[in-house]
Amino acid sequence: MKRLYKVELATKLADRVYEYWIHAPQVAHHARAGQFLILRLHETGERIPLTISAVRGDAVRVIFMAVGKTTQELATLRAGDSIKDVAGPLGKPSEIGKYGTCCVIGGGVGIASTPLIAKELKEAGNHVIGIIGARSADLLILEDEMRAICDELYITTDDGSKGVHGFASDALKGLLNERTIDRVWIIGPAIMMKVTSGVTVPYGVKTYVSLNPIMVDGTGMCGSCRVTVGGETKFACVDGPEFDAHQVDFAELMQRQRIYTSQEKVLLERFAEHQCRCGEGGHHHG
Repeated sequence: MKRLYKVELATKLADRVYEYWIHAPQVAHHARAGQFLILRLHETGERIPLTISAVRGDAVRVIFMAVGKTTQELATLRAGDSIKDVAGPLGKPSEIGKYGTCCVIGGGVGIASTPLIAKELKEAGNHVIGIIGARSADLLILEDEMRAICDELYITTDDGSKGVHGFASDALKGLLNERTIDRVWIIGPAIMMKVTSGVTVPYGVKTYVSLNPIMVDGTGMCGSCRVTVGGETKFACVDGPEFDAHQVDFAELMQRQRIYTSQEKVLLERFAEHQCRCGEGGHHHG
């Protein structure tokens, strides 16, 4: 019997941002902070890596933004629908230890990765500070959840519609000037990780970034997630996804992210045409 992975709950959290709980016991029972899974919607679907955001019983949570063809198709699923393949957990877990005061920072959809890291750091006996930032208040996700896990939570918005008017990097700088922070984790868009990790350099604070956004096949075979870390070539999917932020070549990373822009655009246009022909949302696989 072929096994299908059921979507137990599907919720829209913000504009184009969705939260899915998927029944996948083999992933749920082994998942650790920082790891990801790969899903494939149907036989002809592409495989996409998504961070494991939370675990509950036999289910795992993923949060994604519907931007490319596959994430847009994924966003059409509802509770009760099935996904053909879910593989994981993949990647190396976060380096959790008892460090003292730790700061976990999420930007945009990157906030999805923060609860599991914050939770494990808290369980390891750390004082955990969370900083979550988004362009505006309506794009902010998981605020209540992070508030419940962290000892302190700071919110930033680019437009000042909630919390501190500014960026996560500003909030981090303020904290570093006030007190000692022993470890920092940053997950978000590449430019946000670059700028924010730059803030910790003069303080000599060990800082990790998660390079999930550049992964394609998640097994090290496609080579599209090659990154230079400390002058050496690494693969985000098998050597990471977490790396020492101060060793990552962000210029190369951001250039690499633009490689597939034209192909993604073509696929997206084709998918949109297909959706129109089938009647919006009327075509479900699985």
